[in-house]
Amino acid sequence: MDDLRLGLLLNAVSPAVGGVLVRGEKGTAKSTMVRALAGLLPSIGVVAGCRFACDPAAVDPQCPDGPHRDADRGERPAFLVELPVGVSEDRVVGSLDLERALAEGVKAYEPGLLAKAHRGVLYIDEVNLLQDHLVDLLLDAAAMGRSYVEREGVSVRHAARFLLVGTMNPEEGELRPQLLDRFGLTVEIAATRDADERAEVVRRRLAYDADPAAFAARWDGPERELAERITAARELLPDVELSDLALRQITAVCAAFEVDGLRADIVMARTAVALAAWAGRTEVLEEDVRTAARLALPHRRRRNPFDAPGLDEEQLDRTLAEHRQPEDGPDGPDGPEDDGPGDGGPDGGGPDGGGPDGGGAPEPGGPDLPSSGEAGADEAPVPPQQRPGGGRESAPVASEQPYRTRLFKVDGTGRGAQGRRSPAETDAGHTIRARRPQGRLSRLHLSATLRAAAPHQAARGRAGRALVLRRDDLREQVRRGRESNLVLFVVDASGSMAARQRMTAVKGAVLSLLMDAYQRRDKIGLVTFRGTGAELALPPTSSVEVGAARLEQLPTGGRTPLEAGLLRAHEVLRVERLRDPDRRPLLVVVTDGRATGGKDALPRARRAAGLLAAQGVAAVVLDCESGPVRLGLARELAAHLNGDAVSLDELRAEGVASLVREARTTTMTRKAA
Repeated sequence: MDDLRLGLLLNAVSPAVGGVLVRGEKGTAKSTMVRALAGLLPSIGVVAGCRFACDPAAVDPQCPDGPHRDADRGERPAFLVELPVGVSEDRVVGSLDLERALAEGVKAYEPGLLAKAHRGVLYIDEVNLLQDHLVDLLLDAAAMGRSYVEREGVSVRHAARFLLVGTMNPEEGELRPQLLDRFGLTVEIAATRDADERAEVVRRRLAYDADPAAFAARWDGPERELAERITAARELLPDVELSDLALRQITAVCAAFEVDGLRADIVMARTAVALAAWAGRTEVLEEDVRTAARLALPHRRRRNPFDAPGLDEEQLDRTLAEHRQPEDGPDGPDGPEDDGPGDGGPDGGGPDGGGPDGGGAPEPGGPDLPSSGEAGADEAPVPPQQRPGGGRESAPVASEQPYRTRLFKVDGTGRGAQGRRSPAETDAGHTIRARRPQGRLSRLHLSATLRAAAPHQAARGRAGRALVLRRDDLREQVRRGRESNLVLFVVDASGSMAARQRMTAVKGAVLSLLMDAYQRRDKIGLVTFRGTGAELALPPTSSVEVGAARLEQLPTGGRTPLEAGLLRAHEVLRVERLRDPDRRPLLVVVTDGRATGGKDALPRARRAAGLLAAQGVAAVVLDCESGPVRLGLARELAAHLNGDAVSLDELRAEGVASLVREARTTTMTRKAA
């Protein structure tokens, strides 16, 4: 895990780099490595008694505990503050001190975790599961170096400069591109596959469990040396020179990889300077620029939600070479290169400017070759493969490009997890009313509480400014925001769907809904059925990237066990209802409506559909039937689901999402009737 170690150390040397996002599979000691960093950070000088860790050498003039004149100086270790996934906004940024406000009649600010993390490390485990509005607060504070609090009549500004470190498992969902861009560096980690290294990891873990004190003492010397090296690099940092050549290489690399904005250029420059200081140099070299690019650019190159972060290192090397300082003239010491016939001409091909043999071979994707996912006139058909259980299985086909869908909502007000789709009562959003607390009071509605207590002050013998309150006076805020939903796809992968053009269109439609689910922060699941049964290809998850990958790999062939697919969907939704009863589901069945496999296959499938309808599951059937003669089985299935049917021909005209919204509205109307 050299990249993770280096990324953390560079941020310890120069917190201006902007933090580290650690992406990796579960069980790889991500959290352990981050927590270990706190012990390496130098101690910090603080103003004695200041709750905001003011630096005596540069006192914050806006510190809420100030002004600090002739204050005593103290020293303490830099804190590592962990942010739990379920933290509230008040705990993050701070809030009004209710006890003093109500008992003494004064406005007092209670600092939050951002104040505690100032000049230390703010660690967010599973940052991709944190609510979006909290991530926005954190990353804005990290970028500005200051936290702004405006709430309940309190206006506070305080310094909040910290090393931001987040860890995540990509299988559980991605961060939005805007949030990814706010992390300075990103590293990908995975457990080693070397048996000897794994054995050493286990050996050290067992040694720690047996005697933690002795294990820590064993590594005390190397850790002290590492801490001293961090301090030395920090002292050297102001003396490091970023030459015009190195800066030109940085900006050229960012331009070549087409990253959005200029934040990447700034982060790369700061990282390259920190690398030079870490190496004990005062000059930034090309190797520093290359390493900075590997750490700062991969997560900034995503062009759509299904792109995996990555960096083409060959392209990186070419770009650096093109902007390298020439040794002797613009073309090197030997002058311009020979472009004779042996070199294939200026285009790098044969003497005729074509392929290496001069045959003028077309480039991949040229007019003489069919594009990806389309069958050319002379293309050999994809040979079917014999399935072990009988029937034929066709190789997966590519999907159409996804397209934007319109927003669809669930009628009514839900109480699910915060998202961007349906109206719901959430922890974030605008306040719509006040009510008596339901359980522990978490969001005090101050004005409503005061109004409830005001008529009783004389009877309660109020004297002075303090307000006399009773528990019955307390009121909490009810906020209106948006929730996310569970979108469960049930996809027919049988032989009747195996036509290449049809399956390409079907995959494109489902991929479009997956992209919409990503943007709306929904959970998604994927059930497929073919052959003799149904399979939960993707358990409900927030990782739509995994769903897109499973969809692309989906083969087709065999019989059509529609009943099995619907029953499997019913079981998945039943389990999810127990796990998360507040998240409302949407069932999207992608089929032509046919059902085969045993006696009375179609009536059994319709009974399974009725079972889902009885549970009140909102449903849509994407009718994949094609050809001049149509049986209308998908529309009959939709009727048994109390949902709506949408043909593939209608998808682009109206947009899948708007049709789903209409189907949901129809379902709710039927239920109300």
